[in-house]
Amino acid sequence: MIDTKLSRRALMRGAAALGTAALLPQRLWAQPVARSGAPALTPLPARGELLVRGATVLTMDPAVPDLAVGDVHVRDGAIVAVAPKIDAPSAQVIDGAGMIAIPGFIDTHFHLWNALFRIYIRADVPALGYFPVTARLGPLMAPEDSYRSVRLGAAEALAAGVTTVHNWAHNTRSPEHADAELSGMRDMGIRGRFAYGTPVGMADDAPMDLAGLARVKKDWMPDKENLLTLGICSRNLGALTIGGSAAAASRGVLTVEQLKRDWDGARALGLPITMHTSGASPVTALERAGLLGPDVQLVHPLLTTPEERAILKARGVSYSTSPQLESRRASQLGVIQLGELLEAGVKVSLSTDHIASISCDPFSSMRILFALHSHRIGAKVPLTLKRLLQLATLDGAVDLGIAGRTGSITPGKRADLVLVRATDVNMAPAGDPYEAIVSFAFPGNVDTVIVDGRVLRRAGKFTAYDHARIVAEARDAAYALRDKAKWPT
Repeated sequence: MIDTKLSRRALMRGAAALGTAALLPQRLWAQPVARSGAPALTPLPARGELLVRGATVLTMDPAVPDLAVGDVHVRDGAIVAVAPKIDAPSAQVIDGAGMIAIPGFIDTHFHLWNALFRIYIRADVPALGYFPVTARLGPLMAPEDSYRSVRLGAAEALAAGVTTVHNWAHNTRSPEHADAELSGMRDMGIRGRFAYGTPVGMADDAPMDLAGLARVKKDWMPDKENLLTLGICSRNLGALTIGGSAAAASRGVLTVEQLKRDWDGARALGLPITMHTSGASPVTALERAGLLGPDVQLVHPLLTTPEERAILKARGVSYSTSPQLESRRASQLGVIQLGELLEAGVKVSLSTDHIASISCDPFSSMRILFALHSHRIGAKVPLTLKRLLQLATLDGAVDLGIAGRTGSITPGKRADLVLVRATDVNMAPAGDPYEAIVSFAFPGNVDTVIVDGRVLRRAGKFTAYDHARIVAEARDAAYALRDKAKWPT
């Protein structure tokens, strides 16, 4: 339970506290930072042979028909078969009656590093908003803090049915912080890409730590479990229109030349690139500089022009939209351009952004997109509920370059599966399964989560983690950071 007395004090005096100087923390991890070859700190369930029996199966693969009632057979982490009835006498049976089986959600833009700051952030108090708080506390984070925050965020993501996350780490303070975040992802058993970034507060003219990036790549890639990949998250091009001075000072605003320096370094290592576009659209400037390509993902599609959307399609660039938080922005800062991007044939995917001031809820994200699309565009650009679920699953895999391994319930792909209870009070009696998932479901309906053949959540409970401990450790880290910042006690 959150200490509400401390939270009220932080609220009353937070504006003054945000301006207080502090020193970097000196304590190290409670447990050593683990590299890729070390065992996970939390033993994960073994991969075995599973049979999901009698579920409604939404495959998201046009070559594999949906099933009103069917089975999914999994062996050694891979999907073996999808059929109305499968005989697998040696398999562990998971009863899917009354449930809808979908591919795991793929979240393509998620700042796991700041999840633990949710106990301080207030959406309606500017001095305690997301940007001021992360700008104040982010520079104080030790690798241990990053590890704890990643575990907190990954646990919430898994509970919501997210099986793959693009961990957008734009507070990578050192290669050891990257080790910590990658260790957190690995120890939770989640699939994902780690996007190595720059520290909060770094000078705009300072280059990305390419030597540290190369070391992390050498130590971690290829991941022996084949769950984790690596990329970079870039600082912004051009002035920001959100977050005020705190965002500009902490997140970085680069010139084209500075951007090219960092991107060339990433490309020399064969790594993909992602960048926010929280300001005037940078697409034309990026195109003129010859920087766009299929290895680029942009985030927050709000202000693109028709000409720019044609460029994005031609260059194979993808766009990640985070509707829960984008819909909070003032309308003069742009609108969520899902319909325009789909009409132009641009690759689009779905993301949370962060859970410092919202919860991880891909169901709500789909609903928001559908509502805003219906309000702005309607039937001019058709958008079905099935297309929205594809956006949250297979299209995310396409965005992250892993569609050959995950994103649909297809024999031969890895078993990233979610079972959603359609018998719960907010869903029953369920009719069309796409309507049930997009219009009615929420994370509390997620019953079972399987990542790479491991059952990480069953009957609404984690199978391997002590979630209370994860929360307590994240809370302790947040309180310690507050104390280092000399926040009120």
